[in-house]
Amino acid sequence: MDAALHLFEKKGFHGVTVNEIVDSTGTSKGGFYHHFTSKDELLFVIHDTFITYVLEKAYIAKNTYDSPTKKLEQIIKNFVQVFDLYKPHISVFYQENVYLKANYEELIKKKRDQFKNIIIDTIREGKDVNEFREDLSAEITGMAILGMVNWTYKWYKKSGDKSIDEIGNIYVDLIMRSILKEKM
Repeated sequence: MDAALHLFEKKGFHGVTVNEIVDSTGTSKGGFYHHFTSKDELLFVIHDTFITYVLEKAYIAKNTYDSPTKKLEQIIKNFVQVFDLYKPHISVFYQENVYLKANYEELIKKKRDQFKNIIIDTIREGKDVNEFREDLSAEITGMAILGMVNWTYKWYKKSGDKSIDEIGNIYVDLIMRSILKEKM
């Protein structure tokens, strides 16, 4: 997968053949097809790897914390972390996702929707228990969080001034300051 990620980043999905992938790893086509049924499945696995990670972390936060504030803070921190752990996966996916076959696209959409819904449900819960502002649209706020954090893949560099944890804390601060109900 690492070799394919490197090649896809460099040449694009359609610019790379299975032969190039196996040549770059010193394996055989049989070895490739032992792990993946096709190059299309490989593209699916690239995205599934990071969406599965972030979804599992969101479920852990949802089931660990009682407070919607704590849940959302942890979901955001884990979401930001994915850009450090899986940056090549995410970059390749965003530049090549139009080539996902319909059956794989459906599987990915299902997981992305689950993640989005955990965020939106957490915002609703925060409003219901009076932790978050009443005037917020849970859907728009959730989509704003997704949009803001997803853009990290475009600019984040491990060698940058801020660590991924510091960036996660900045996002949490920005987001929570905008949605928490003011304490009287």
